[in-house]
Amino acid sequence: MSHDEPMRAARLLSAQAKAVRLFETIEERGLIAPGQGERAVSDRIRDLANELFGTTRHWHKRIVRSGPNTLMPYKENPPDRVIGTDDIVFADFGPIFEEYEADFGRTFVLGDDPVKHRLRADLPKVFAAAKEHFAQHGDITGRELYAEVSRLADKAGWELGGWHAGHLVGEFPHESIEGADIESYIAPDNESPLRRTDKAGRTCHWILEIHLVHGEGEFGGFHEELLTLG
Repeated sequence: MSHDEPMRAARLLSAQAKAVRLFETIEERGLIAPGQGERAVSDRIRDLANELFGTTRHWHKRIVRSGPNTLMPYKENPPDRVIGTDDIVFADFGPIFEEYEADFGRTFVLGDDPVKHRLRADLPKVFAAAKEHFAQHGDITGRELYAEVSRLADKAGWELGGWHAGHLVGEFPHESIEGADIESYIAPDNESPLRRTDKAGRTCHWILEIHLVHGEGEFGGFHEELLTLG
């Protein structure tokens, strides 16, 4: 089966560019602010996506987490929490644009806590270093990239907050990644090369997730975007 791989890549990059615009507008409008509940902020971001791009579906649950909730991995569902004046908050959204998935996450710091600001600054640095490592190793496996992300986190003085560091992304709905197929994740048990084709013969594209936590400070941060493109 033939696939228009340049078109697929362009659609994934276009979807991510819209997610970037969404998150820039979140910051410009100050949607993440003290005194707001996480769910209310999530709903406002959903409404903003609809305003900017028309009615937008999301392929995974919308996440806004603050304070100690930022320690929890994706599958957890902590109780709604009101954002504080000196808080750290991350948002993780998976909007679908023209039937292609985006998966994008960023961290916001309210107040002047230097450790929280250092965490936010370290997130894109760890992401960039992991992406560079991926670029330099053509046959890298999910296990090997996860190990490198873990090493980079440790070097920066943080811990990884989840059991994986990314997953497949593509046309909606993409191949199931509910945990039955470890090859769909950048994870310790995935010994398959990340550069491969899927069961339909399409090039596999990956999202890289950097979830760093500061256990003693009881907070974490999150940075997520395309690994294989951009």
